[in-house]
Amino acid sequence: MQESPSREPRLKIEQYIGIQIRRQRQDQGLKTAEVARMAGISQGMLSKIENAQVSTSLETLGRLCDTLGLPLSRLFSQYDQQERDALLVKAGEGLEVVRRGTDKGHTYHLLNHSRGPKKSLEAYLVSMDDASEEFPTFSHPGTEFIHLLEGSLVYRHGNHLYEMGPGDSLTFDSDVPHGPERLNQVPIKLLSIMTFKDD
Repeated sequence: MQESPSREPRLKIEQYIGIQIRRQRQDQGLKTAEVARMAGISQGMLSKIENAQVSTSLETLGRLCDTLGLPLSRLFSQYDQQERDALLVKAGEGLEVVRRGTDKGHTYHLLNHSRGPKKSLEAYLVSMDDASEEFPTFSHPGTEFIHLLEGSLVYRHGNHLYEMGPGDSLTFDSDVPHGPERLNQVPIKLLSIMTFKDD
C-alpha cells in the first residue's frame, strides 16, 4: 500500500535558512536591496545567505528575521520535520476493507491510514455497481466530504436529497444519517474523506 519515497540528501542548515529567508522576502514582495539596507548588511551578503554560499552569524540572522517579521523560533520550526514521510498510494493499490454496505455491492478501498496516536482522517475510493440494491444509512462522528468521480446518484443527508453527477461534491456533518438514496447511473465511483475531531 505504501511506496517508499526516494530520499534526497537532508538539506544543510545553510540551505534551509537561505530557502526560508528568500521565501519570506518574496512573499512580502521585497527586493534584496531593500531587505539588506533595513537589516544593515550588504546586498551581496544577503544574496550569499539566500544561496547558501555563506554561514551567517546569529546576530545577522536575527537582524534579517526582525526585518522580515519572522521570529527565529518559527524560522527553525520546520527544519526537523523534513524527515516526515508522505503516504503515496498508487492507482489500484488501496487496501480493500469491509464496511457497512460492503455486502450490498459497495467496494471500499482505503487510500490512507492513521499516522499518529489519534485517527484524524480516513479517505476511501467507493465503487457501487448494482443500481437495484437498497442501501444502509450511515452515522458516525466527524465531518465527511464526498466527490463523485463517475456515474450519478441521489444522496441523502438527514431529510435532504441531493442529485449528484460527475464532479459534484458534498460536505456534511456525518453524525446525521446519510448515504446513497438512489443510484441513477452505474458504475459509480466516489471519493469519501472523513475527518474526526480531537477528543
